[in-house]
Amino acid sequence: MKMKKISGLAILGLMMLSCGSQPKVDGYVLKGNIEGLPDGTHVQLVPVSHDSEQPFADTTVVNGQFVFTGKMEEPRAFHLLVKDAYGSRNLMLENAQMEVTGKLVAKKESDGGVSYNLSSLSVKGSPLSARYDSLLSARTYLDSLYALNARKFAAFDSLMMAAYKSKDQAKIKELRQSADGKARAEADKVFFGTVDSLYHQVVMANKDSFWGPLMMISFTSYLSEDMKPWYEALSSAAKESYYGQKVKEELYPAGKEGTVVPDFKVKDKSGKEVALSTLRQGKKYVLIDFWASWCNPCRKEIPNLKKLYAQYSEKGFEIVSISIDQKKADWEKALKEEGLPWPNFLDETGVAALYKVKFVPTMYLINADGVMVGENLRGEALAEKLKELFQ
Repeated sequence: MKMKKISGLAILGLMMLSCGSQPKVDGYVLKGNIEGLPDGTHVQLVPVSHDSEQPFADTTVVNGQFVFTGKMEEPRAFHLLVKDAYGSRNLMLENAQMEVTGKLVAKKESDGGVSYNLSSLSVKGSPLSARYDSLLSARTYLDSLYALNARKFAAFDSLMMAAYKSKDQAKIKELRQSADGKARAEADKVFFGTVDSLYHQVVMANKDSFWGPLMMISFTSYLSEDMKPWYEALSSAAKESYYGQKVKEELYPAGKEGTVVPDFKVKDKSGKEVALSTLRQGKKYVLIDFWASWCNPCRKEIPNLKKLYAQYSEKGFEIVSISIDQKKADWEKALKEEGLPWPNFLDETGVAALYKVKFVPTMYLINADGVMVGENLRGEALAEKLKELFQ
């Protein structure tokens, strides 16, 4: 769908907002004055990225206030969030006097967690954050379109959900072939076409600076093959920027098989630090397994891993599982439920970021020298590879 067919949208004007001017300062001071956060609450700045990155900064709330200070070599995008809670507020961290204000109310979620509507917070003193907000408004517009479709097809979606829950394949087929089903499919097609068109327009309107590649990252959970032309259309300056390099690494990853993986250190349950070089001592092959308690594909793979571990562990096969869970309690609960017999660690030192893990499960099979011999092998593929290596 071409953007000229979308009515009522002033996004192009927002794209071209000037960053304005502001007296330069030697570093940044980001102050928070927020009602509703208990004393001792941890507030964090986490990089906007497709990589699994550790917090850039962490501070605590006292009397509803907090402060981050430092110096940026160049502006960077961050999620402002409350540790161990849902919700975030995007902003640009720049060398300026910045302030975040507002009121938050904790909301209990169905899984027992807590969420905060941080997106309602106001950011002052940062022209770059104002521009970032304006560019992200494209996503807000799409959210409104999605909600409109959800309301329009609420009755149909309810019937379809009931059919899926009952696993009634005949009913599912009947609903899909109905007039409402065909209308729903067409509405989805138009919506996702609009998503691609609008996101592409925003990126191309900013292709001469870091904003272009930053928005490619900000709008998506991962970059797909069909976004390579977007990257190629960026200016040299945009490609050479921090975010341009991040996009390039994701779209054109360097080959890993045959290369030595980086060493890392993790902490076990007792807090003792252990290095990968130690974990692979005396082993012929080690499977580095990135997973999470909430990841269904990860947990479905565990029976296969247990079977292979029992078959090859005495022959020199080791598994090292590293969880990217945000909450230690979730990880420990999953460990107890699964009873994993190999070394397990919670990623508190940025190993997933070091290995550029963008999704779980992610698995790397390495030999005794730390050279990767297999990537993302699971199920029968992993079984066949180990059979080949140990024969």
